[in-house]
Amino acid sequence: MDSVSVHTKSSRLLIADDHAVFAEALRVYLEKTHTVVGLVRDGYAMVTEAIRLQPDVIVVDVSMPLLNGFDAAQRIKLQAPNIKFVFLTMRDDPNLAAAALELGAIGFVLKNSPGQELLKAIDHVLHGKPYLTPKLRAGDWVETKARARQFSKEMTPRQRGIVQLLAEGRSMKEIACLLDLSENTVEFHKHHIMKAFNLESNAALVLFALKQGLISLPEGR
Repeated sequence: MDSVSVHTKSSRLLIADDHAVFAEALRVYLEKTHTVVGLVRDGYAMVTEAIRLQPDVIVVDVSMPLLNGFDAAQRIKLQAPNIKFVFLTMRDDPNLAAAALELGAIGFVLKNSPGQELLKAIDHVLHGKPYLTPKLRAGDWVETKARARQFSKEMTPRQRGIVQLLAEGRSMKEIACLLDLSENTVEFHKHHIMKAFNLESNAALVLFALKQGLISLPEGR
């Protein structure tokens, strides 16, 4: 039977999840075996606190407000390449797992998995090994790169950020402020994205963001 190595309080974790009740319960559970150094509610806060706190592992929900978990992780890796990631999600989508694996030795666990599986994923990434939940086992790991390219749809990080914020219903003024851009620049990016991906309405853009994994439906939908 598989066993989880005991890293006790020497391993420092940052939790990134916008569902307050789930995040607090996760903190209580993980503090039994690890040191939880912080809890953040959105992708931008995750980047800021990761650089400030330098945790060993970030346990992060894929669908985070303002900046999704994948894009936040990519920004962190540029500044702190030694930080590891374990992604949590409600979506059993192989394309999401493939996109996550593009980041290296990460963990990928479904939110309805047993707690012991999350501990196992954390243990794997601490030892530099990837962990993909058996519930979503990819048969051919070579296919993951092609799936990840399909997931990213050739959008730049800037475009992905704008699509996510637009799909969250944020105004042009708010997006411009968050990204330190002019409203005209945000409008230009929106027009380019809508044209490039044949999106004819804001509703179509929201559906596009859902398919890209940039946002998720509220739980229970």
